Amino acid sequence: MKLILQYLRRHIGIFLLSTMFLTLEATADLLQPTFMSFIVDHGVVHSDIRKILFYGMIMLLIAFAGAFSAVMRNRFASRTSQTIGKEMRQDMYHNVQQLSLENIDRLQPASVITRITNDVSQVQELINSIMRMMVKAPITCVGAIVLILIQTPKQAPVMLGIMIAVTILILANMKVGYPRFGMVQRKLDKLNGVTREFLSAVRVVKAFNAEDEETEKFDKASAELAKANVAALHAASYFSPLINLTVNFGIVLLLWISKDQNSSEIGKLMASVNYMTQVLFAVTMISNVINVAVRAMASSGRIQEVLDEKPAQQFPTQPLRPDIQGEIVFENVSFAYAGAGKEALKEVSFTIHPGETVGIIGPTGSGKTTLVNLVPRLYDASSGRILIDGCDVTQIDETLLRNSIAVAAQKPLLFTGSIRDNLRWGKEDASDEEIRKAAQIACADDFIQKTENGYDTWLGQGGVNLSGGQKQRLSLARALVCNPRILVLDDCTSALDAQTEANVLNGLKKYAGSLTILLISQRVSTVMQTNRILCLEDGAVKGFGTHAQLMQNCELYKTIYQSQIGGEQHDR
Repeated sequence: MKLILQYLRRHIGIFLLSTMFLTLEATADLLQPTFMSFIVDHGVVHSDIRKILFYGMIMLLIAFAGAFSAVMRNRFASRTSQTIGKEMRQDMYHNVQQLSLENIDRLQPASVITRITNDVSQVQELINSIMRMMVKAPITCVGAIVLILIQTPKQAPVMLGIMIAVTILILANMKVGYPRFGMVQRKLDKLNGVTREFLSAVRVVKAFNAEDEETEKFDKASAELAKANVAALHAASYFSPLINLTVNFGIVLLLWISKDQNSSEIGKLMASVNYMTQVLFAVTMISNVINVAVRAMASSGRIQEVLDEKPAQQFPTQPLRPDIQGEIVFENVSFAYAGAGKEALKEVSFTIHPGETVGIIGPTGSGKTTLVNLVPRLYDASSGRILIDGCDVTQIDETLLRNSIAVAAQKPLLFTGSIRDNLRWGKEDASDEEIRKAAQIACADDFIQKTENGYDTWLGQGGVNLSGGQKQRLSLARALVCNPRILVLDDCTSALDAQTEANVLNGLKKYAGSLTILLISQRVSTVMQTNRILCLEDGAVKGFGTHAQLMQNCELYKTIYQSQIGGEQHDR
């Protein structure tokens, strides 16, 4: 509740205004039975038409006042709950953006999505319920009990017994429901994760005709969510009927105790029964809001986890802002992913000179991508140091560092929008000339010009209307538009044919100049064209040098070369 109250305080003015109208509405509801008793006891019993009309007119005015208050209360409640929901989502999204990949790995993307969407919706529902019912219900309940005791004082023991029993049932409902609704949210995380995984890999699933296996996984996750929901709802379902039974039992007792009621005060008995009905309605509202609150408290805890998550990476208060030229030095760098059983990199050391193009090769899982992810600080090394131009990357200004490094990944991510917008994504003010030059170097200009609208051609989500090779070339062009000092190419030509890849690499050579390039590739023929080659296996450096040097000194590189090309050594 602390989180919810924190957001409510931001809108305390509207909340108090809503509470005022809600109090007026509850007061109007409470006054109606009293004036009805006046009509019966002072008008009907004595056949006094004037009093019937007088009290009837007052009841009508009270009804209008109550209806107006209800409308205003609903408007303020809806506005406040939606505004707080928007602010929560914005705060969570902003905080997630500040987190490192290590934090995201720990929180899990599917869970973050659930928290930003479903969990915030649960909190919104509670805030709406608080402003529409939670404040009104106690006012109505307490007011009705007070009026019953004023009109029929001998009902005090019955009312006390009812309220004790109802309070016990409500507290038991909270204790039983909270852990169960927390489990519902976790099962929803799992279902979202399964769904997200299927949708991101739908082509592979269909290519391998694995729909049945994915359906089985989805059905299992869905069944677990349904089971958790049933358990939570079953727990809640016992308490509402018990609360209703308790209050209805009180109405029966009230009527039994009032069996000898004076006929001239029958209106008071009618009012008391009406107030007991209002007590039942109020207690039912409280019970329903408690059920909503139990879900919302479980959700607010999960939201708070995201808001309290601190970036795993620490940034200096007075960062360095060097004129980055592109020298990269790894000094005994080791790294392990959170929760991993072993290190992904083990005491890696090497030096790359400014303007040098270095190929990185090694078996799958050797740590190639992990290594280049440490350069722009997507992750921080577990031990050792990474220096750029003599400065520890952990001390360099984050914006300067990442503006100086551009990455083109093997699996390029394109966004819904035009090709031009995608190419400008890393540099919003890039001119059309800069965009086209980058596209020409990446051998993307030709196919772009052949599309219906050229650079204004609209791309579907993820660039679904492009081939894998076209997406990789656009990703490379986007990196070049940024005009970086260090360019990381993470197997970004894997989907290209040999001739196109050669054209791209030749274009990069002409463009590079003093640009430092890290080129990951599975192809020996590709890394052979670089100045030097870094050969990795199981996270350790097995060799670093030219092609000729590695053919002499690195058995792993020689094995890879012979498996791909074969024949005698070809010196460069």
